Amino acid sequence: MLNHPLSRRSALKTMLMASAVAAAPRFSFGYALKPSPVRLGIASYTFRKFNPSQLIDFMHQLKTPYLNLKDVHLPMTPPDAAPKQAAEYRAAGLTLTADGTIYFPKDEDEDIRQKFEYVKSAGIPMIVGSPSHEALGRVESFVKKYDIKLAIHNHGPEDKEWPSPHDILKLIGKMDKRMGCCVDVGHAMRAGDDIPATLREVGPRLLAMHIKDLADPKAKESQVAVGEGVMPVRKIFETLVELKYPGVVDLEYEIHGDDPMPGVMKSFASMRKTLADMGYSA
Repeated sequence: MLNHPLSRRSALKTMLMASAVAAAPRFSFGYALKPSPVRLGIASYTFRKFNPSQLIDFMHQLKTPYLNLKDVHLPMTPPDAAPKQAAEYRAAGLTLTADGTIYFPKDEDEDIRQKFEYVKSAGIPMIVGSPSHEALGRVESFVKKYDIKLAIHNHGPEDKEWPSPHDILKLIGKMDKRMGCCVDVGHAMRAGDDIPATLREVGPRLLAMHIKDLADPKAKESQVAVGEGVMPVRKIFETLVELKYPGVVDLEYEIHGDDPMPGVMKSFASMRKTLADMGYSA
């Protein structure tokens, strides 16, 4: 696993931003804030160039326990690797909400089984996944057998199978209720979605969410820290409260892979301020 010490400047920025996150407002207009119904977490792909120990440290700095793991932080092999690593995360106080994105390109029992076994061995209740259309029915049968939810992740216009959550809903509408969507709001925006309206349409099939922000609603490469782009973050949070969404909003910050923490800190500070403006403490 790679070890990437931060530069002095980046480390100082990270420390200052961590202080800002820790000092997030607890009062608004003289009133105590209510606990937020919107829970903020991390998709570990954000820290793909860092090892599990560094990931744990970042999570503690962010003051959130909620973690959607990627296989770079939860190895699939050997068979005992995933449960051991999962135990280390839990011992550090983290809550493992999902694993993925996991791809299911083959309509074959063995390929699908080994991936469900991997997630089961780690005690994780949900897969953020991307099955091929051909494998979808077979994957559903494993969802039923293992009682592990599958949240299908949309990947925008270049994804030929799942560009938008609408494309997912068309095929899972009559399937098991444990089959749902992981709405990636950045990719959905690039696919032309009105995000709050899409979330309402997904409704009870909304199992997971990945949040990011874009300076240009059509350009993948225009990603910025949450709050610095055009993503309607407050309307998204208001919609989630309205829907009584029980899941987690995971930041998936895909840029600055060698030094993501400054942008991650900005994103968390912005999201927590938005929630505070709504009367919530997160």
